[in-house]
Formats: sequence, structure tokens, C-alpha cells
Amino acid sequence: MKKDIILAGVGGQGIITIAAAIGFAAIEAGLHLKQSEVHGMSQRGGEVSSHLRISDKEIASDLIPFGKADMIISVEPMEALRYLPNLSPEGWVITNTKPFINIPNYPDYEALMSEIKKLHHHVALDADEMAHELKSPRSANIVILGAATPFLDIDILKLENAIRTIFRSKGDNVIETNLKALHAGKEFADREVVA
Repeated sequence: MKKDIILAGVGGQGIITIAAAIGFAAIEAGLHLKQSEVHGMSQRGGEVSSHLRISDKEIASDLIPFGKADMIISVEPMEALRYLPNLSPEGWVITNTKPFINIPNYPDYEALMSEIKKLHHHVALDADEMAHELKSPRSANIVILGAATPFLDIDILKLENAIRTIFRSKGDNVIETNLKALHAGKEFADREVVA
């Protein structure tokens, strides 16, 4: 088993939390893990990305070569497209459709989504709206994580345990809300892939 994952988004969207959840779950599953992060101007809404490599064998490098990523998990659609050169031909893009417009020359939204829809393997969902429906706007990142679960090859129970660990200090209500967000994203992806 090997998964090379690029996580992408904008500062404050919870990319590091997604990486931590996948990392906790991978370690609990007995897998090897390497990770590198680029925080950039994250406190000012700048690009945030992380290379996450998971395998049942030892991993030499924490960086994913161009054209070799199995998955791009993005909480912002333009950031998903930024990393397409890293994606393998059979790779998946899991992305939020809600843009975070923080620059004056942000691309045309319809053109952006058209590029995503051209991809053979993609799941695009409005994670912000789904999180809002769960009365937890800050859990959009966990909705995106949920949408990625069918492609991670990690038991969802291990991801649930990771969420319990990460949010333990926030209390049971926050844990339960994030577990609901995880399952909402997974159910969306399951329906999309079957359809």
C-alpha cells in the first residue's frame, strides 16, 4: 500500500488538521509516514500545502515528485489546480467548490470549475455549505477529509479515532460534530463515485 497525497488550501482553512488526522490514522494502521509542510503566508490567507506520503514500506523522501501524487485534497478550488502537475494520470482530486477569494486577480470561477470537471477522477463538493448545514462552519476541512476517505485505503474507524484524539480538548460536542462532518463528506463521495 502506498499513497502520495498533496493537501492544499489557504491559511486558516484547516489543512494541517487534515494532515494530522490522516497521519494519526496511518500510524494507528501501522503504516509508515513522511510529511512536509509549506505554510507560506498562512496567517495572511496565503497558500498552505503539505506533502503526505503513506506506505506499508519505508519511505525515503517526504516530497512527492511531479506526476506521482495519488491524490490532491484541497479546501480551495484554485489551490487544487495549482498542484495538477503533481498528480499522476490515475490520481484523484478532492476539492471544495467554494472559492476563497483573497487576491484581486482570482480566476473566473466558471473557468476554474470547468478545469476541475475535465479531470477524469475528481470529487467536487461545497464543503462550506455542508458544514454550515451541520451548524459547524469551521468543519469544512473535515467534510473534505470525509470525501477523500474512499480513496485513502485507511479504515474510517481509524480516521474517527484520529478526530477524537485531535479534538479531545475541545469537548464531546466538537468531536461529534466533526465525526458527522467526516461521514457527510464520505457519503457525498460514495454517491458521486457510484453515479
